[in-house]
Amino acid sequence: MGKKKILVTGGAGFIGGNFVQYMVNKYPQYDIYNLDLLTYAGDLTKHIDIETKENYRFVKADIADRDTINVLFEKEQFDYVIHFAAESHVDRSITDPGVFVKTNVLGTQVLLDASRKINVTKFVHVSTDEVYGELDFDPTTFFTEETPINPSSPYSASKASSDLIVHSYFETYDLPINITRCSNNYGPYHFPEKLIPLTISRVLNNQKVPVYGDGKNVRDWLHVIDHCSAIDLVLHEGVKGEVYNIGGHNERTNLEVVKTIIKHLNKSENLIEFVDDRLGHDKRYAIDPTKLEKLGWIPKYNFDSGIIDTINWYLDNFEWWEKILSADYQNYFKKQYNLN
Repeated sequence: MGKKKILVTGGAGFIGGNFVQYMVNKYPQYDIYNLDLLTYAGDLTKHIDIETKENYRFVKADIADRDTINVLFEKEQFDYVIHFAAESHVDRSITDPGVFVKTNVLGTQVLLDASRKINVTKFVHVSTDEVYGELDFDPTTFFTEETPINPSSPYSASKASSDLIVHSYFETYDLPINITRCSNNYGPYHFPEKLIPLTISRVLNNQKVPVYGDGKNVRDWLHVIDHCSAIDLVLHEGVKGEVYNIGGHNERTNLEVVKTIIKHLNKSENLIEFVDDRLGHDKRYAIDPTKLEKLGWIPKYNFDSGIIDTINWYLDNFEWWEKILSADYQNYFKKQYNLN
């Protein structure tokens, strides 16, 4: 009997990329397949240390390309599918919603069909707490797995749609699935358009840091390695058909996050520049991870230690993120925030 085969979609992105490394190093008895289309946020240089390992494979493909996906699944006969691949930046979903519907909804359905044909052992769909909409600022309220879906942006609506499709394949076809919904991730290899790496890179270059609105929007921050360990647990121990929320109990306002980074880098808060608020900007996200904790999950990081580790990682890996901050990205940034 051969090795178990695990397909990770979106494994050149931020969370999927960290998960690929986590699994390749932890489970030499599994063959890990990294499938990614290598769009603007996809990057394989992060996998230099594992690309020569015997249990790692890379496949370039579009999850919405049904013919290619079907051929791949028939050939490899995957045991497990961990589905990260998604368009994920809310701002981009506001300017171009169609791409999000194609990748996040149609692409997920293509993967589900292919998984059903070969009878995969488990299909884990990685989603987001943004499908729940927003919470008020009452610190005693949290998202649970029973919170109704109520998305606010084209991005979160596309993820909510894919969640419902995944669940329907469990109800209709008895496909063994789990859905995970995480809070905001941070850590190594985070694409520089997201809040934390954007702030780090701009502060280091003494550039203005854009903060939407008054900066009081609250997010629950989860270190990406804690997220990886949670998905690992759900893959192996999750009850078929169940949803698991993954949160860090690390709530901070966006302004607090930016100020923390500025303070650690010994820069001035004069770098902060408030910009027009994002359309449909949710006030607060916060997750109750009790269900996952009962399954055995224990996060390693709190935000105070995790953010320092993350800042230091960006200081140590200057070349990686500097290459990404190309002319094309600078043009996008200027258009999005009206800043240089």
